[in-house]
Amino acid sequence: MSTQMQETSERMIFRRTNEHKGRHISITPQNSSMKHLVYGRIILDKETPRAEFSTGELETGLICLSGECTIKADGETYKIGRYDSIYIPRDTEVEVTTESAVDLAECSAEVDKKYPLQVVRYADVEKDSSLKFKTGGPSTTRTVNITLGKNIEAGRILAGFTTSEPGHWTSWPPHEHAAILEELYVYYDMPAPAFGVQFVYTNPDEPEFIGVVRDGDAVIMPKGFHPNVSVPGHPINFVWMMAAHREVEDRQFGVVTVQPGFDQGGSGLEASRK
Repeated sequence: MSTQMQETSERMIFRRTNEHKGRHISITPQNSSMKHLVYGRIILDKETPRAEFSTGELETGLICLSGECTIKADGETYKIGRYDSIYIPRDTEVEVTTESAVDLAECSAEVDKKYPLQVVRYADVEKDSSLKFKTGGPSTTRTVNITLGKNIEAGRILAGFTTSEPGHWTSWPPHEHAAILEELYVYYDMPAPAFGVQFVYTNPDEPEFIGVVRDGDAVIMPKGFHPNVSVPGHPINFVWMMAAHREVEDRQFGVVTVQPGFDQGGSGLEASRK
């Protein structure tokens, strides 16, 4: 790997973001090339059962990756279980507690407007074929789950998670959406020895990033095509988070440019536009 590529890679991958208990913010516009997107993790158990924070100028989405918790916000109390999500508006005091354990992925971005608090039950996502769908071909099969998409009112953030078949590619064919959205991937539920390989490139001959990704790693995608692939025998699973450059106007899932040469069969995201 060239020195230039290595320096770029170090700015694009954030390792082991799931190793902290409590609430920990890993990626912000201040420590990365993200313009709007903020990523954090809230990991609680009986030893560390509570986290409190204020959203400030950020709208915030939480996706429950495992366990369950109680979230107090805007004077209301909500019970959240695996794959449920909650959208929390800016200028809100939040308390998260658990009686067992919980792992929440946190996605945020600054907004001017205060949108309503909304809870998304995964059971409802599963019933909507434009929010949960299987896509891809013989070596690119994966299931896309959109948990904070057109089903909620928000300013910038979009989020969900994708699970692949073992040894398959995802985000294929390669696509990009840098004109309207920046993105990052956070890999989860990939215990050792599982790993994947992530690509990010505007020019495939001179990629900005190629690297091994494991459970808890996060890769930012401010621009460029960003396919990835899992090793045989293991899936690649990741939470994807996006932030629109223009509030509301650019908040559109599935509006992508497919890499020329791989664009004969569409993007694979057509179901989300129904």
